[in-house]
Amino acid sequence: MLKFSPILLAILYALAMYRFSAWRTARELDSRSTELADAKLKRLTDRMAASLNLDRIRINIYEIDPVNGLAAPDGRIFITRGFYRKYQNGEVSAEELASVIAHELGHVALGHSKRRMIDFSGQNALRMAMIMLLNRFLPGVGVLIANAVTSLLAAKLSRSDEYEADAYAAALLTKAGIGVAPQISLFHKLEELTQSRSGAAPAWLLSHPKTTERVAALEALQSRWTPTPQE
Repeated sequence: MLKFSPILLAILYALAMYRFSAWRTARELDSRSTELADAKLKRLTDRMAASLNLDRIRINIYEIDPVNGLAAPDGRIFITRGFYRKYQNGEVSAEELASVIAHELGHVALGHSKRRMIDFSGQNALRMAMIMLLNRFLPGVGVLIANAVTSLLAAKLSRSDEYEADAYAAALLTKAGIGVAPQISLFHKLEELTQSRSGAAPAWLLSHPKTTERVAALEALQSRWTPTPQE
């Protein structure tokens, strides 16, 4: 039992750090956000709410400039001020912004925040076990290898979550009569909107899948769900 105590301590430490991070995030969001009131966008979120048998979907504006959407650990959905500004300027349509909300709803509905807590704890335990093992044979280098392996694992799991949230959003948008097209069109704009170039790094090093791969996955879903015309 004593041999495994460092691993158990690593798991407990990871759980404590996750809880602290969630608390700090909630505090930050509370202090820098307000509920969004936008009539055009509300008509779309009301359609999604009806599809989910909900009274409404509350959306909050997070007062920061970067273009992003966020599902908080407590289940709240946020759109950054920078993203909303793109919508106000006409660079993003209401339907495209609704697709972001649907994606974040996917993270909540699929329990990704809770899964991340479990994954983070497991990764921390794996990292500790690898360090203990590798340092016997590669002193000083074992830490570097363990960090690299757990970072790659975390990125892979994060990409999996993004694909799942994309698919959830596609299904919800289709059910609500909005369709997958706005989701796809937003992806074509996203790198320019965020000033990022995901193609600059190998896909397996990214926490989000490549945009082209996400679009391809959505197009496959759209093709599967689109009725074939009768001869």
